[in-house]
Amino acid sequence: MENTHFDDFAIALDRDSFLRDLLRDLSGALSRIVGDEEAAGYISLVGAAMGRRLLARYRDAAGRKAFTPDEVARILVDLKARIDGGFRIAEVSEDQIVLTNSACPFAGQVAGRPVLCMMTSNVFGYITAQSLGYARVEIREAFARGDDRCHVVIHLKPRPGPGRAYVSEEQ
Repeated sequence: MENTHFDDFAIALDRDSFLRDLLRDLSGALSRIVGDEEAAGYISLVGAAMGRRLLARYRDAAGRKAFTPDEVARILVDLKARIDGGFRIAEVSEDQIVLTNSACPFAGQVAGRPVLCMMTSNVFGYITAQSLGYARVEIREAFARGDDRCHVVIHLKPRPGPGRAYVSEEQ
């Protein structure tokens, strides 16, 4: 019997790619079973929990709870950079934070899975709303929808418009 050395095989598999594949498959199964809208709702619950956990880490590291709009924008860019995202600040004003993205943390696994954008929307929305009182996250462009970048506008004033609204739990 031949002793095959499987560990010598050139198989592209590591923890990161495994977890991205897992998330893609879970989101796809959820979409097929309950539909995209319901799947987005379930994923938004996970995104809110992630946002809560991540904001606590930034608050602990900064030693304070309050952040300015510019600091919130930099937090969002930093957290995405830490998970291999390519977000950049395009604009920060008292009315909105505009971010663009050249690299999705989910990599190619996000293609055809726009429900995964709810993760970004909820993390960004939760952190912004808890820090500034309100956020309406509008994802204008997304890799998941076939665009060549992500373009996210976070509105800071409560006005009607597209996107998902978030309010502070703390005020």
